[in-house]
Amino acid sequence: MRLPSLALAATLSRVASASLQVVPGGTWTASNGEALQAHGAGLIQVNGTYYMVGEDKSGGSSFQNVNCYSSTDLVQWTLVGAVLSRTASGDLGPNRVVERPKVIYNDKTQKYVLWMHMDSGSYGEARVAVATGDSVCGKYQYIRSFQPLGRESRDMGLFKDDDGKGYLLTEDRKYGLRIVALSDDYLSPTTDVFSWKLDGGSRVEAPAMLKLGKTYYMFASMMTGWDANENQYTTSTSLTSGWSAWKKFADSGSKTYNSQTTYILKTSESSAIYMGDRWLKDNLMASSYVWLPLSISGTSVSMKNYVSWVPTSSFAAWQAPPAENSYEAEKAVYGGKARNVNCSACSNKLAAGYIGGPDKGSVTFSDIKSDIDGMTTIRIKYLNSDSGSRYANARVNGDAGRKLAFLPAKGDPASSTLNVNLKKGADNTIVIEGVGTSWGPDVDRLMVPVQ
Repeated sequence: MRLPSLALAATLSRVASASLQVVPGGTWTASNGEALQAHGAGLIQVNGTYYMVGEDKSGGSSFQNVNCYSSTDLVQWTLVGAVLSRTASGDLGPNRVVERPKVIYNDKTQKYVLWMHMDSGSYGEARVAVATGDSVCGKYQYIRSFQPLGRESRDMGLFKDDDGKGYLLTEDRKYGLRIVALSDDYLSPTTDVFSWKLDGGSRVEAPAMLKLGKTYYMFASMMTGWDANENQYTTSTSLTSGWSAWKKFADSGSKTYNSQTTYILKTSESSAIYMGDRWLKDNLMASSYVWLPLSISGTSVSMKNYVSWVPTSSFAAWQAPPAENSYEAEKAVYGGKARNVNCSACSNKLAAGYIGGPDKGSVTFSDIKSDIDGMTTIRIKYLNSDSGSRYANARVNGDAGRKLAFLPAKGDPASSTLNVNLKKGADNTIVIEGVGTSWGPDVDRLMVPVQ
């Protein structure tokens, strides 16, 4: 773990006490009460706010929208809107594939430039597409799709260097992974800068690039379709040559903690965050996000898995998950016709079932302890055997509540995150109830940070 500097100590103590956490692989509910739909995403920071632009998979593999969300803390996300949406025909029409959208800002044209993988449902076209916008989360003007420099392109990324030059990172089954220079307006590819040939054994895709100091870091996954694998990285001090041998950065055998690289977020000149997708190939809307801090020392990169982690206000440092108290649902108070259901993978083999529904089932957790007055992230461990999301209203200390989403989760309980203010002391109360007459999740327990 990268330890915080002394200069950040005061800030850290304040932020860590609030304990807003990133929960890798959990259900993250956006401001609209729906699970975050920004798969294959890229991030861009504008005036202190992070904007995430990614794929809306709520309708499956076919193109629906390219969504844009905003956040100042990387934990709580507001849906701003769709920057591109399905049209009646053409590249953005029905049964089209739009993947891995990435946005960079062009200082000369003062335009936001969006690149994406564009394809047919059979993946037979292997093209890129480009669009431009006047604001980061506004509507974009779609321009065209094409094969860059006449070659196929599937999984792709974008990179803007310190000197303002833009580069397309593109995977080509015939020629390998390539770095391609872009024109001054970022709208057209100009020349190949470097490529990793397939005949050299580097069958990699899903590229994402980072630069710290004078060193470039290229991250990519192996080619295993939707299935996770041991993602790799390579480094160089030049884009055109000198790249090191590919190496793993996550624990061996973890398959990068069941994820695929989508973006690497630079948070300082010595730190970065890995952002990956945990794909569910048979139900893409239920895919989740695995974001973890990278430990970087020179040209050495490593990454450990955490059930959660705490970013600081500057994101240049972070903390491992806080200690938690567990509050079991079967020991809470049931309302309506909520009752115990068997759950072999739950902590006590039981969960609170029949929440919501026409009989208004609910479960009330009392005497919840917090060491501070402030915002914290509570993990709700749950099951959902449906193919789509379930929903619940979570009321805290008598408030009106907030709608939470719970992605499909069968077998082992998953986590859905609840970000709320708690009072210092042990008299906090949380009620989990249905939304309308729909059924909520089966709730195993609440995991509440001690501090």
